[in-house]
Amino acid sequence: MTEASGGNKARLRVLVLGADGLIGRAVCDALQAAGHRPVRGVRHRQGSGGAGVGHVEADFAHDTHQADWLPRLQGIDAVVNAVGIFAEHGAQTFRRIHTQTPRALFAACRAAGITRAVQISALGADEHATSRFHRSKRAGDAALHAMVPTGTALQPSLVFGSTGASSRMLMLLSWLPLAVLPGSGRQRIQPIHVDDVAALTVRLLEDDARPPSLAAVGPQALSLARYLSVLRRALGGGRLRVLGIPTTWLARIGRLGGHWVDREALAMLDRGNTADAAPATHWLGHPPRPPRLFLSRAEAADMRVLLAWRVWALVGRVAVALVWLVTALLSLGVYPVAGSFDLLARVGLHGPMASAALYGGALLDLVLGIATLALHGRTLRIAYLAQVALILSYTAIITIALPAFWLHPFGPILKNLPMLALIGALYATERR
Repeated sequence: MTEASGGNKARLRVLVLGADGLIGRAVCDALQAAGHRPVRGVRHRQGSGGAGVGHVEADFAHDTHQADWLPRLQGIDAVVNAVGIFAEHGAQTFRRIHTQTPRALFAACRAAGITRAVQISALGADEHATSRFHRSKRAGDAALHAMVPTGTALQPSLVFGSTGASSRMLMLLSWLPLAVLPGSGRQRIQPIHVDDVAALTVRLLEDDARPPSLAAVGPQALSLARYLSVLRRALGGGRLRVLGIPTTWLARIGRLGGHWVDREALAMLDRGNTADAAPATHWLGHPPRPPRLFLSRAEAADMRVLLAWRVWALVGRVAVALVWLVTALLSLGVYPVAGSFDLLARVGLHGPMASAALYGGALLDLVLGIATLALHGRTLRIAYLAQVALILSYTAIITIALPAFWLHPFGPILKNLPMLALIGALYATERR
């Protein structure tokens, strides 16, 4: 135990793994506010993290042995494992992230004499669990109890945070004119604010009489549709309109549409996600925040702007893709080929060179249109850069060889300017 921070409370040096995630960030903030010293465990270190905050690089997909963790636990008084995934990707599997690496971590805690540990698990990771997500979380909890018997598996229901991806997705769903929900949104959930999850984590680390597990749930259970209705009102919207889709229909789609139509996710949602709120209320010292207070007025105002951008960014992305796709179809023969060759001749291209330019350019347009719809992240950003380069090239050639197009009353070249602005905005806001 490190030095006292005031009164009789000891100042703990806490390794928070998954510190760049929604819950991990909130736990670090809560620890600092309580006078403790968080050490941020992240996959890739970015920035300083603030005064008095240390960093440890750790990758749960590969650090699967006790020896990987012992050096990182030197000088550490307590550990919080807030690492988790909801879908597998490459080396990031449920077995590695939720079971194998936590087992190695907690074995290292036992070897290092660390008795204070909180594992951020999930409500539903119990003997009735059927999904791979819940079963892997349960195995991680069992590893905690075997290696660090005085640790706690904190099991949240649906966690809300205005910066969280799932929370923003739910707010977007609530903000749309029509919310399409599996089973009309009758599934029962008990959402809790991320700040309450963080506060519970700190209190569990500070107390010497910790429970082996604790359900982190909001003050009351409500249906998914009711939760979205509350979020919509908090955002300043009116009545929520719901279109119910049979869960079995969505399950047949598999993973094409993301987590909401993943078979196991739908099964977990149908099972329900509720528990008695009394234990969480006891540990917090007050009732958890109700959903109607999840968003402050300032957060709601910012979120309305963000949600509007997300909707119109999707519309803009489709519009950009259509420009390239329709241009490709026109160039491939819908527009009279003779007219296209005439334009190419005016810029000095004839014969095979003109054919290569026409059909090669059409194929390139087709590829860029498909890429705009199909790609995401870094590869989509590259596609946007390619589009900008191509538009600038076309504009430069036309400016030199066909300057009269700048004076055309329909402004065919001037329209490149808003096109470039839109592509630039999409590029700037696409995730890296």
